[in-house]
Amino acid sequence: MDTNKILLEVFIPIIEEEYDVFVPVNKTMGTIKKIIERGIIDLSDNGYMVKEDTNLYSKETGDIYNVNLKLIETDLKNGSQVILI
Repeated sequence: MDTNKILLEVFIPIIEEEYDVFVPVNKTMGTIKKIIERGIIDLSDNGYMVKEDTNLYSKETGDIYNVNLKLIETDLKNGSQVILI
């Protein structure tokens, strides 16, 4: 397995979908949010619209992930569940 990436379960309540997404551990959470959003646009046949005020939340704790932190600096690990709202 590639240790430079982890698999996240991403829940998107606005379109009532969930996706498994591989993301790089050395990027900031802001960049990862953009990567996830671009992928969801493709996977949802443009059913998802990007908004500036969306955030990634921990499904377990409800905490918002700081967009300036690198993923490796967070509590996220392979298989973690996040919510994009």
